[in-house]
Amino acid sequence: MTFSWLTPERFPRPVLRLLPPPKRLAYGLAVLPAAWPARAFTHLLQRHVLQTLPAGSLDFLEKKRVSVSVDDLGFCWAVTAQEGKLRMLAAGTETEATIRGKALDLLLLASRLEDADTLFFQRRLVMTGDTALGLQIRNLLDQWPMERLSPGLQVLLNRLARLALAAKAARS
Repeated sequence: MTFSWLTPERFPRPVLRLLPPPKRLAYGLAVLPAAWPARAFTHLLQRHVLQTLPAGSLDFLEKKRVSVSVDDLGFCWAVTAQEGKLRMLAAGTETEATIRGKALDLLLLASRLEDADTLFFQRRLVMTGDTALGLQIRNLLDQWPMERLSPGLQVLLNRLARLALAAKAARS
């Protein structure tokens, strides 16, 4: 699947302006049971991202807890690693480190249109708590072999990120 229709060039600026910003999407997503987005997030990471990493890549996360907060969508997930797999933790679990950012910036990071250092230095991603643990996560992202993702998922991430950027620019 090429998702050729999902390119910013195919949409005129007035149409891009109509795409809702993540903050507006948060209202609709709030009606979902809280566990659904968390399960989807974990499933995507486990199935499509973590399987592409070398064995033992998550060992540093055993008995550690990290939360990922998507501020403009109102999502916050706490995760840990157990037996090489990512596990969701109950909402409100205390964590050693938290990574916060807006949906667009996290999408740009996932699509590799922006690197973690740029986002952190521009304060578009913020890490609080155990900075050593945060650095290990950043290093894990850097060693993530995106080329091992399915080509369809690579294209989808890239096109969604570019479309979201274009929509943000059109609303400005």
